[in-house]
Amino acid sequence: MKDGNVTLSTKEQRRLMVLNQLGSRALSSSEAAALVGLSERQLRRLRRSYERHGAAALAHGNRGRRPVNAVDVRVRRRIATLAQTRYHGFNQQHFTEMLAERERIHLSRATVHRILTAAGIPSPRRRRAPRAHRRRDRFPREGMLLQMDGSRHDWLEGRGPFLSLIGGIDDATGFVPWACFREQENAEGYFEVLRETVRRKGVPLAVYSDRHGIFFKTRDKELSLAEQLDGRRHPTQFGRLLEELGIQLILARSPQAKGRVERLWGTFQDRLASELRLAGASTQEEAAQVLARFLPRHNRRFSVPANDATPAWLPAPDRRRHDQLFCFKYRRVVSNDHTVSFGAQRIDIPPGGARPSYAKAEVDVCVHFDGTLSVYFRGTCLTKQRLIAPLTASRVQHTHSAAEAFEVPPLPRPSPAPPPRPGHQPPTPSHPWRFGYNKKGFKRTKSWSRQNGQNH
Repeated sequence: MKDGNVTLSTKEQRRLMVLNQLGSRALSSSEAAALVGLSERQLRRLRRSYERHGAAALAHGNRGRRPVNAVDVRVRRRIATLAQTRYHGFNQQHFTEMLAERERIHLSRATVHRILTAAGIPSPRRRRAPRAHRRRDRFPREGMLLQMDGSRHDWLEGRGPFLSLIGGIDDATGFVPWACFREQENAEGYFEVLRETVRRKGVPLAVYSDRHGIFFKTRDKELSLAEQLDGRRHPTQFGRLLEELGIQLILARSPQAKGRVERLWGTFQDRLASELRLAGASTQEEAAQVLARFLPRHNRRFSVPANDATPAWLPAPDRRRHDQLFCFKYRRVVSNDHTVSFGAQRIDIPPGGARPSYAKAEVDVCVHFDGTLSVYFRGTCLTKQRLIAPLTASRVQHTHSAAEAFEVPPLPRPSPAPPPRPGHQPPTPSHPWRFGYNKKGFKRTKSWSRQNGQNH
């Protein structure tokens, strides 16, 4: 309503027409009430108001007034400014959650969407049109299946090095028990994720992963001598850990088969990358601190209850066995002098213990990720010391096969020939010593060789 003019909606125009028909007695009260969807009593009230105030009585009384629950103009401007500055790149749902958590602005996502759309700020994440497909049902109980994978991504967005995020997600609930950053996708990262998962939740029944060499050895490689004697292909270091924990390894044949963890990386590359940018993280250590604060909030936001509330996690092994399990193991034979050879290091086995002599005994050399080394014989630790060269991430990446523990180490390559002495030149073709001696013991010359038809 403006300057005495009344603008009626389609519904109000229909009521006006029915009231005019009712006034000319073309319709009865019951028929008019049925046409406008009102009771006869309400229709009489509406007719009296129409006769007193005209068509303006049919318009809603709040038309033209500012709603009581409308967002203040200053708050709308602040939201638009935050979306373009501090929270630039956040998707609208994540931005709404950050407004409530950090800025104490509690609004719905639809309201934030309307404010940003009115300000001309589009969503930074484009959504693809959904395609019809049949999803695999979740496992009914938590702990039945743990999907594990790594994501190589520019998590620091140019502020630091490229990193790989390694983690796992429970198939039944979408709960992420642990994740960690590594320079490369290596076995050490998967060992840490599984160790924290076992410590916090328990042992899962099965692990679902891709066909990375960390999990299994490809069948196109020839069997080693030890594998031929055992009649089977030896597992990798991570595969050995799964066997000792009693976890079934299931290998996916395509990324779509493990879609739950793949969608998890999509969420992390959107939300976690935004929070890393917000915190200004530029190193792996700073990214790990942001990740530790991010995981609990992510689990509260995205995890769902399992269909069966009874968890399926198996009891975790004794904490005293963790050092023996979560490490790299190599099988060695004790020499007659009670030493074990491990690379360039000789490990002395102290006397005593379960047997008077350990000569010719097979022991497990366990290399821990903190740079220590221990020797175990049938579950008993014989000695523990520090490695000469600590086990770095690059060494972990290239030594993830447990089959090396049962193979004879290769012979050292022969050293290359020394370079020629400086200033030394080989003799020329006309040098006298190239022509030998005659029968009288005199040195032959080049001219003598030509005269006698000898070609040396």
